[in-house]
Amino acid sequence: MRVAAGLLCALLAVACGSPVQAQSYPTKPLRLIVPYAPGGFADVAARIVAEKLQQRLGQQVIVENRSGGNGFIGTTAGAKASPDGYTLLVAHTGEFAVSPAVFKDIPFELERDFESITMISIAPLLVAANAKSPIQSIPDLIKTAKAKPNAVGMGTPGTASINHLAGEWFADAAGIKLLHVPYKGGAPAGVAVAAGEVPMGVMAISSVMAQIQAGRVKPLAVTTAKRSAQYKDWPTLQEVGNVKDVDASIWTGLFAPKGTPKPILDRLHAEMVAILAMPDVREKFAQGGADTGGMSPAEFVAIIKREAAAYRTIVEKANIKPE
Repeated sequence: MRVAAGLLCALLAVACGSPVQAQSYPTKPLRLIVPYAPGGFADVAARIVAEKLQQRLGQQVIVENRSGGNGFIGTTAGAKASPDGYTLLVAHTGEFAVSPAVFKDIPFELERDFESITMISIAPLLVAANAKSPIQSIPDLIKTAKAKPNAVGMGTPGTASINHLAGEWFADAAGIKLLHVPYKGGAPAGVAVAAGEVPMGVMAISSVMAQIQAGRVKPLAVTTAKRSAQYKDWPTLQEVGNVKDVDASIWTGLFAPKGTPKPILDRLHAEMVAILAMPDVREKFAQGGADTGGMSPAEFVAIIKREAAAYRTIVEKANIKPE
């Protein structure tokens, strides 16, 4: 009987552990792992929400940059972290939608290794041209590329980047062939378009906004199905390119290691929804051309899966190989 009573107590402790843990959570600082260097799209998102999480949770929230290996190093660290809610991952489109389409073997898998909490932010990419280029519209671009296949240079932050895949998606839908010209980052690609090294490029809005404001680069269209809420005058590729289904975005999201207790996940989701609805937070993301997320984990996972399937098709059609 003493053995049975002991087992019963143990089972009760396990059953009650998660609610008790969630009620007291958090009792120590949190870490947000970002698999890229400071200053990038995911890092900026992490720092915006870290400040608010710290205020709302009453614990320090530390942003930890673990860059390298196409984001694999930091993402793997997030997957292997203790599933207790104190180590979270802020990743973007590359980790869970692009990498599975490009690389044969990656050391992590979304639903096997992570709990999705919510999307943090989402922004369109921008197809833009040198202001002095003869290409001043998407119809101009399509006409020129059809007349000279593989001759119109398209600048991006790198081979197999989300920008590269978005450009190839557009090219495939428009029936054209562009010459991919990779650069070492979004800012260098924007400078290259501004300087006329390449006539056009596919870039994050934040990477090229300074060049647009200086009059050296002209926006042609955004890559999403809907227009940007911040830049409503910019048309979509679907509107002006006579292409269907092109809908490429760059998003950031918050993830926890697989096995994190549901009450903690629910707490984090509720806090993130509240944070992402704050006017000052929405304004900070808007400055980079992004909208805030906040949808349910299931909705977020559905978006990731849909994008991963689309990019897998593009990678196969364009025969994109990682560097």
